[in-house]
Amino acid sequence: MRACMVIGRANVGKTLFAINFAAYLGVSRLEVEFTTPDGETYRRTLTQKEAVEELTSPEPHHTLGVQRVEIQMPGLKGKKRFALLDTSGLTDGIPEESIIRRAMAQTLAQVRDAAIILHLIDASSVGRHGAVEALGQVDWQVAQFGGMRTGYAILANKMDLPEAGAGLVQIRREFPGHVILPISALTKAGFAEVKQFVWRHL
Repeated sequence: MRACMVIGRANVGKTLFAINFAAYLGVSRLEVEFTTPDGETYRRTLTQKEAVEELTSPEPHHTLGVQRVEIQMPGLKGKKRFALLDTSGLTDGIPEESIIRRAMAQTLAQVRDAAIILHLIDASSVGRHGAVEALGQVDWQVAQFGGMRTGYAILANKMDLPEAGAGLVQIRREFPGHVILPISALTKAGFAEVKQFVWRHL
C-alpha cells in the first residue's frame, strides 16, 4: 500500500493535521497502528475527539514513533487506498534524549519509501520570527530531498493565526519551485487542495 507521510519539525501541527485530514476524508473512527522507535507495534481505535485529546499536545515530541491510519479516499473515479503516516518531529542537531534520537531515525528511515511527502511548516512562526529563525536546517534538507520527487508538497500550516499571511509570503520566497499549499490543521482550511494533491500522486 502506498504511503503518504506527514513530516516536519516538532510542534508544527503534524498530528492534528493527520487526525483532521483523516476525518475530512470520511474516517469517523481511526484504526491507528502505532510503531515505537524500538519496533514494537500495537493498535488502538479512537474517535476523532479521543485522538485529538490523547495524541496532540502543545509540548514538543509528544509523538514518539509512527502512527499509521489506512484510508480509502473517495473521488470522482472511485476510491484510492493509502496509508497516512504521522511521524515524530524533527530537530536540528542531535537531541540529548535517546528516545527522541531513535524516533527521528525511524522517521528518516521511512521517508525514502513514501509515495507522498507532506512537509508541514508553521507559517505563523515564520511570520512572527522570520524565516531564518523559524525555519530549521532540517526544513531546507527535507525540501531539498523532497524537491527531487513529484509527490512532495509544503503545507504552510496555522493559516488561522494572524501572523501566518506574512509567513506564507516568506515561505514562498524561501522555497521557490515547490508546491506550497496554505492550510489550517485546526479549521481544515485548504484540505480540499491537499486532497487533490494526494489523489494526483497516488
